[in-house]
Amino acid sequence: MNLNDQKKDNFAKQFSAGLVLFVMLLMIGVFLFQYAPIIAFFWLSGLGFGYILQRSRFCFVAAFRDPALTGSTAVTRGVLVALALTTIGFTAVKYFYHLTSQTIPGQSYIASIGMNTVVGGIIFGIGMVIAGGCASGMLMRIGEGFEMHLITLVGFFLGTMLGNNHLQWWNNHWMWIK
Repeated sequence: MNLNDQKKDNFAKQFSAGLVLFVMLLMIGVFLFQYAPIIAFFWLSGLGFGYILQRSRFCFVAAFRDPALTGSTAVTRGVLVALALTTIGFTAVKYFYHLTSQTIPGQSYIASIGMNTVVGGIIFGIGMVIAGGCASGMLMRIGEGFEMHLITLVGFFLGTMLGNNHLQWWNNHWMWIK
């Protein structure tokens, strides 16, 4: 078998495996829809966002690293567009709730600003640099089969748990704006 035939054979195998996986994931979504439609929505939305992230190679670290390292600003422009769209979207949501005098669901979970935000941001930023990507980039690479990023996922999980366990102390001692 020559090289061209091997490429065609590999493509056929990958396409078949991908199609089977896609159908299985959709079937799980249909199954979830029967019992909890909102969970099915989250499942299908997560699959869609995961696909978009993987295909676009979207990563916040790359947005800041690539212009200096490679000169490419494609991801940086994508991040700026995403931030602009979400700013407009959140402004519209807040305006709607302001007009209707309703409380935004989950608004009580928005934390105040304090030293915990600064320290957490610095630690998170250092972790992103060491890991070579942000949380979405890490999850995308795990999905692609990069096993080393599983270590990053464990660190991400442990750091989240540690921060959650000590949040009350930070809130009591280092809060600037309550």
